[in-house]
Amino acid sequence: MHEGLPNFTMPGDDQARAAADALRILADPTRLKLMWALLQGEENVACLADLTGARPTAVSQHLAKLRLAGLVTTRREGTFVYYVAADDRVKPLLEQVLALGD
Repeated sequence: MHEGLPNFTMPGDDQARAAADALRILADPTRLKLMWALLQGEENVACLADLTGARPTAVSQHLAKLRLAGLVTTRREGTFVYYVAADDRVKPLLEQVLALGD
């Protein structure tokens, strides 16, 4: 059936697994808010806690998971650590899923 569809493609197992892992990590309201904020520029934990309404300890835990997943990177300046989105290709995805809530 799919042979008759022009330009039909299917993701490979590794690509599908990586995408599912990223979606699983983002399947949390606080992490979605964190990613949205970090796609707009770098911030520290205190500012992100204020923006998301979450406690700084919770924000730190979420950021650690996002960092392990490769979705955010860090930059240290003195005693402060600043976080930023590692790749802005996730922004259209977030825009689409956040629009579902409208």
